[in-house]
Amino acid sequence: MASMRDIKRRKGSIQSTQQITKAMKLVSTVKLQRAKQNAEKSGNYFHCMFETVGSILKKTGHMDHKYLKAGESGKKAVIVITSNRGLAGGYNSNVIKLITRGELANEDLAIYAVGKKGREALQRQYEIKADYSDVIEEPAYVDAMVISKDVLDAFSRGEISEIYLAYTAFKNTVVHIPTLLKLLPVAISEEMEVMGQEHTLSEDKALMNFEPEDEEALNLLIPKYITSLIYGGMIEAVASENGARMQAMDSATSNAEEMIDNLTLLYNRARQGSITQELTEIIAGANAIS
Repeated sequence: MASMRDIKRRKGSIQSTQQITKAMKLVSTVKLQRAKQNAEKSGNYFHCMFETVGSILKKTGHMDHKYLKAGESGKKAVIVITSNRGLAGGYNSNVIKLITRGELANEDLAIYAVGKKGREALQRQYEIKADYSDVIEEPAYVDAMVISKDVLDAFSRGEISEIYLAYTAFKNTVVHIPTLLKLLPVAISEEMEVMGQEHTLSEDKALMNFEPEDEEALNLLIPKYITSLIYGGMIEAVASENGARMQAMDSATSNAEEMIDNLTLLYNRARQGSITQELTEIIAGANAIS
């Protein structure tokens, strides 16, 4: 059994750690409330933009446009959104696993890192094309515009053939879903291609017409589409990060409380054993004298 001094020292260390985890939990709780509100406000627009623009592009049928054709390079760009700090449970590792163990694991990837944890984990295996770690602290739409411009320029030059977004979708305070979203080129099913070629008109399958011309319209629409998805991904990722950190720190605080209780019990047992031993020695000494 450990000595009383060792038990007391270990108990003090755990109590200090518990104070830190409790403070981090409170900070994460406050940040989560604000991030949750932002995610809920932008969530409908984020998902509606993805569905609407995806539907528009699918209904265009076959179009010869620089943003709708996969390049010949074979390299795929992945915008990976993680955090700059750890102590958030499996939040960062789950996003990283989407890349290292998912459908893109064996592909030639160019990583656009938003968050230091993702960059540090992936730089050993993939090319880090750009690092935007600072923007995840306070995501702004203008930051998403910069990232969008960089990946679309690379796509237009033929340096990359596909664009993906890896982030953690925020469902609620305790449920966060690692998500890999394909941004470009939009997958057009065979049914949609036939519909575009045959100009089949109906209430839900009408050929999409553009005003002004389709190329000019898509040049304006697709950058806004990509920017909106990146911004929405960052907003949801921040909410998920704070939710995951709050849960992790809550678990750590509870575990520390349990360890303190166990050490208190061990300390009391050691103290009782020490007292019993001293009494035994006193009685034995008294008996020897008499």
